[in-house]
Amino acid sequence: MTKPQPAAFQLPLRRRLLSLSIHLRPLRLRFAKMSNENFYLRYYSGHSGRFGHEFLEFDLRTISEGSSAAVRYANNSNYRNDSLIRKESEQEHTYRKEKRAQADRVIVCVSDAMVEEVKRIIKDSEILKEDDSKWPQKNKDGRQELEIRIGNEHISFETAKIGSLVDVTESDDPEGLRVFYYLVQDLKALVFSLISLHFKVLSILSPCFGTSFDHSLLYRSSPSKS
Repeated sequence: MTKPQPAAFQLPLRRRLLSLSIHLRPLRLRFAKMSNENFYLRYYSGHSGRFGHEFLEFDLRTISEGSSAAVRYANNSNYRNDSLIRKESEQEHTYRKEKRAQADRVIVCVSDAMVEEVKRIIKDSEILKEDDSKWPQKNKDGRQELEIRIGNEHISFETAKIGSLVDVTESDDPEGLRVFYYLVQDLKALVFSLISLHFKVLSILSPCFGTSFDHSLLYRSSPSKS
């Protein structure tokens, strides 16, 4: 005899999602009260070479008075005439095929809980105490940029690309550069996971809601930079 499912799982998908949203609302409000300080994060890594200007860039900016944030991600390459390397799902392809010319970035909205977690990662790394004056200067292989603003604290670092920890240990400031190196690895892993999850959720929700599902809630494109 099959075990009866809980009442919540017998509801249609839309009502289940609405019920989940209602139950999570107090949690969102609690995080919103924790901190409404300004927060901004931007990372860039790129170079100009045989295939033109190729770069990876992402940023995270708080919106709605700190209660949520928008994560923007771009990975541009001219290799084999590709204007942008991005992950796509089959369901999302139809929505975007008319916007391909101006599509420049993937934009994903995240909750205040994610904002607080990113802040925690940054503060625990103690990158705000570092100084990039002794770090390797940008060169023909490219450069990295990291800008962070948390409340009244602000840093803006620029350094050369780091191939491995050997480059870190051989620098004039191995301790400070090591903090930068590991923080960047953590932030990249987090953003890549968010972008991947974004498209997985999109591919799941599209067939469930059919034509009534507004894809722009999960995906937005910004005009290409001139």
